[in-house]
Amino acid sequence: MEMHQLRYFAAVVDEGTFTAAAARLHVSQSGISTQVAKLERELGQQLLDRTGRQVRLTPAGEAVLPLAKNALATLDAIQHTAAEFADAVRGRVRLGMIMGCSIPPFLDTVADLGRSHPGIELSLHEGHSDDLQAQVLAGSLDLALIGYTGEASPGLEDTVVVDEPIAAVVPAGHPLDRARLRLADLRGEKVLCLPPGTGLRAAYQDSCRRLGLDPRVDIEASSPAALLRLAERGAGVAVLSASSATGAGLRAVPLADAATRARLGLVVRRDQQSPAVRLLRARLAAAMRPG
Repeated sequence: MEMHQLRYFAAVVDEGTFTAAAARLHVSQSGISTQVAKLERELGQQLLDRTGRQVRLTPAGEAVLPLAKNALATLDAIQHTAAEFADAVRGRVRLGMIMGCSIPPFLDTVADLGRSHPGIELSLHEGHSDDLQAQVLAGSLDLALIGYTGEASPGLEDTVVVDEPIAAVVPAGHPLDRARLRLADLRGEKVLCLPPGTGLRAAYQDSCRRLGLDPRVDIEASSPAALLRLAERGAGVAVLSASSATGAGLRAVPLADAATRARLGLVVRRDQQSPAVRLLRARLAAAMRPG
């Protein structure tokens, strides 16, 4: 298995056809097709269903794709790190982030960039995920951290940095402080959640609607930290990601029947990525991925 095979495989999935992937990568269509087929033979699994007008992932392909993208992002990070020693990266990066973002690895990386690369001019803009995606597509932002549930908008390339189930965050000893809950167990409780336009709110609403439940929210705030502090004080049950319960005495209880997961991802336009944007994207991805 070679890295270019993974890159070709990911490009075919992103573009939908071998022809479009070949045009994007400036490689012959036959070359991409041959290398992806070679990858499938080496893995002993068919990754792509080629029977329709557009290729689709097989179950094996669905499982392999995120691993392939992680491997490619790691390789990019290695290459960018090495490049830093060869030549100073300069340029401008307009970075977007979700409302109320307080993720330490994200903030640490943004703060460190100015110290390690004074030649990079960085601006930071806060907004809702849908708006951030639109701004990246329009070219008014270069890179954005968004929350979402399915795929990023067409025309954007995404790097998933967090992919986890939603949970009910309650104080220790709360009546819902159990091993696991179902979404119906939240009826009768005040529900605290992030506002519409965030990936976590979309995951909560979609999971409820799949079960025929009303995705009610009684209190919303743009900051997960504010929701945690409210839950800590008994204001209600906070619906957040499974790793969110950072406060003393708080418990994140899995919602066993929540079908939709919450994602955080870094999005860029596929056709415009300067060295400075690639550097920051690689650093953020490396810093934010667990483990």
